Amino acid sequence: MKQIVIFLTCITLSFGFIETRDHHDKAEILTTLDIDPSFINSTLYVNFENPYKNSAQRNYFRAMSRGFAFVPMVRQMIREADIPDLFLYMAMAESGFSLKAYSSKRASGLWQFMPYTAKRFGLRIDTYVDERRDPVKSTKAAINYLKDLHGRFGKWYLAALAYNCGEGRVAWAIRKAGSDDLLTLIDPVKKYLPRETRNYIKKIVHLAMISQNEELLLNSDFDYLMNRGEAYSLAKVSVPGGESLERISEIIKVNKSDLQTYNPHLRYGLTPPDEKRYSIYIPYMNLADFKAYYKSSDMKSFFMVHTVKSGDTLGAISRKYGVSYKMVKEFNKLHSSIIYPKQRLIIPVSKKNYKRLHPDFYRVQSGDTLSTIARKFKVSVSKLKEMNNISGNTIYRGEKLVVSN
Repeated sequence: MKQIVIFLTCITLSFGFIETRDHHDKAEILTTLDIDPSFINSTLYVNFENPYKNSAQRNYFRAMSRGFAFVPMVRQMIREADIPDLFLYMAMAESGFSLKAYSSKRASGLWQFMPYTAKRFGLRIDTYVDERRDPVKSTKAAINYLKDLHGRFGKWYLAALAYNCGEGRVAWAIRKAGSDDLLTLIDPVKKYLPRETRNYIKKIVHLAMISQNEELLLNSDFDYLMNRGEAYSLAKVSVPGGESLERISEIIKVNKSDLQTYNPHLRYGLTPPDEKRYSIYIPYMNLADFKAYYKSSDMKSFFMVHTVKSGDTLGAISRKYGVSYKMVKEFNKLHSSIIYPKQRLIIPVSKKNYKRLHPDFYRVQSGDTLSTIARKFKVSVSKLKEMNNISGNTIYRGEKLVVSN
């Protein structure tokens, strides 16, 4: 009898320790985002968590599996930037760790940047690349944006809310509510913030809670995620502009489709030809082969993308780029000579013709406008906008603009 009492006492103490540790972990998650620990027991959170719990766990494991290759890089960048580690789960809430995620509102990539915000934070979006899909560059942009938002609002949970619905909407909500208290701002009756944003902060918190649940992770089919450590699966390497993933895949003996999966920001599997050097990602295990065998001097052609215009023919296009008609047709796997306006053709261009065709660029300086740049290079504003796929009149300091064909 005495032994049974001792055993039950030990079990009780053990469970008490687990509950205490669990409570401490949850409180730490919340305080990291400047949220009062009592939030976890609030009706608003509990009513959200209970029906969301099972689907959230499934989505968590799917996302971690999807981001297996690049999540360690992203996590390390967040830590080195001295912002809360929990913002990793903001990316998970945004995109499910899909680099190709795209919303109906035109948000794209791991961090679901809108085009305007992406360009504001230095991400390139054009014919050749969409850097919202670059895991490293988009993470750097997201970190800078979150730091800006934290500087404006002073609390990390407000930065997260503003990232989702816009800083103007959060500023309005705070004024309307007369408070920046989280429970007040996400009140479902007052509706100071959109429903998506009210649930957004709860999702981030809940996904972070799952990440701390070792028992759940170890008993799942994804227990390997716990034992993975911080080892990088991808390595960043620099190659010349106009290089193709296909040539690199042949050199380092990696399937081309795998390289395309790691580099979804390259729209056509080509690095932008206007850049002298451009970074791509390869499997870390193939880094030694890349260093040993890759030589940019072996490039026989650069690659460019031609957008078909009304009146274009394959013959005229081949003459323009100094390549054979047959090469253009075969390279783009065309079964006939018929082409259509706005169709994109990949053209292998010799180094000599590349230099002849390579356009001039200008790096936007502080105070520049489209009008001043157009006058400087003796081109119309409409032509300047056409060459750079600009729909409005906004340009950004540091942005690179084509200023001649």
